[in-house]
Amino acid sequence: MTPTDSPHCSSGVIPAIRSVPDSGILCYNVIIMIRKPFCILLPIALLFFVPFAKAEKPNLVFMIADDCTYLDWEVYGGQAKTPNLNEFAKQGVKFTRCFQAAPMCSPTRHNIYTGIYPVKSGAWPNHTMVYPGTKSIAHYLKDGGYRVALSGKTHIAPRESFPFEYSNDFKANDPAAENPYPKLDSLITESKENGNPFCLFACSNEPHTPYTMGDPSAYPPESLKLPPSWVDTGKTREAYSKYLAEITYYDAQCGALLDLIEKHGLSDNTLVFIVSEQGSGFPFAKWTCFELGLTSGMLARWPGKIAPGTTSDALVEYVDVAPTFLDAAGLSVPDTMDGKSFLKVLTGEAKEHKTYTYGIQTTRGIINGSKNFGIRSCGTKTHRYIRNLNPDTKFTNAVTRAGGDKINFWESWVTKAQAGDNHAEAMTRKYSYRPAEELYDVVSDPHCLNNLIEAAELAEVKSELSAELDRWMESQGDKGLETEALALTRSAKNGKKKGGNKGNKGNKGAKKQ
Repeated sequence: MTPTDSPHCSSGVIPAIRSVPDSGILCYNVIIMIRKPFCILLPIALLFFVPFAKAEKPNLVFMIADDCTYLDWEVYGGQAKTPNLNEFAKQGVKFTRCFQAAPMCSPTRHNIYTGIYPVKSGAWPNHTMVYPGTKSIAHYLKDGGYRVALSGKTHIAPRESFPFEYSNDFKANDPAAENPYPKLDSLITESKENGNPFCLFACSNEPHTPYTMGDPSAYPPESLKLPPSWVDTGKTREAYSKYLAEITYYDAQCGALLDLIEKHGLSDNTLVFIVSEQGSGFPFAKWTCFELGLTSGMLARWPGKIAPGTTSDALVEYVDVAPTFLDAAGLSVPDTMDGKSFLKVLTGEAKEHKTYTYGIQTTRGIINGSKNFGIRSCGTKTHRYIRNLNPDTKFTNAVTRAGGDKINFWESWVTKAQAGDNHAEAMTRKYSYRPAEELYDVVSDPHCLNNLIEAAELAEVKSELSAELDRWMESQGDKGLETEALALTRSAKNGKKKGGNKGNKGNKGAKKQ
């Protein structure tokens, strides 16, 4: 039908509205009657216009500690003073059931950035790398218009799979300085000026050994309460004091970055996560699939989206972080990711997320690691099942070597055990020698002291978790001992020799690895 044929041209003015992409206005087609039977259709864009607001994408910030047991945070009832985290938790949600898939730094970080579990990505031992061609959140957010940066500890490879804008401010600079993070300040300023949202991963080196940051005098060794799985010695207490001081230092780092976000007036439109990484370098945490090796503290804030002062016991994993960030940014989650967005849990639309979490650990490639000691695990909110692939092998790592992991207390445990202390003998044996299977009630026994694998009343739980672990391993291409035998081929050093890790020098010369 032509304008002259239109029955609506007989009288009046008929506006027809159409949207004009990227114009910022609504353009009206105005039909003006000149004289019957003729009508003229005129686009008069500037005659009537109504501005409309594009949906503003949120900024995304993820702060992560290094070798930190979440139960040591004050906000989780621990002894390390965390005033900034305490206040932050009041402004958002505290997760009590967050997990990572590998209790070591390098596979944990690959897991976070790729959204892919360790064996499938190729990054399951420590000091590792993903398979060639693997994409990370840096690719997907950049394609979505974001500036994507990583400040601090890296421990990822190859560089082409992680095309972040790199800096060292968050790890290296004093959070008490007047302007502690100048490069991050510039990143935020430029993003605001150019109208780009930004995503920042701020990666501390605390409280990784050596324990040299913070003020240990705030934690007198003799006043500290030790976890029930530890052996009480002077060296243990001294190390614990210095470790707790480093957690407080990390709290200050987080506080300084939160202040920077506030200075730029971006708090309301920024989704912020603060996490503890895997457990500490003390026994029964890092390098193990015990509950405190795989569990992480996680706090999140997003004003207007996340209800303040709330707690969630939904099961979430680090592998879910990248999908959640993409979802929050309004971007699609690629099918290659294993993780699932828990955005609805954050916003209160859902209470639950997952039924099971998973863990994998290998000693191949770690300092003083047993030549062969592979561990796999599956857990629910209430129980954790652990399968040790090499139960006849003594478990060793950096802690158990002479001199320890840059801080020496293990020898004092052994000495006390040899002197006849029953608890010391039990704990050093439990840490060094593992049965083929373990099962723990992690609600009543989060330190995994009482192995319930033979408990008749938990036979169904054992069967369920063992079967689920088998299913997950098969889905990941994890063939157990066969996969363990390939672990050393995944070393980032090997990739660098072949050109697959060029330029990844983020930790070279750092005080901590």
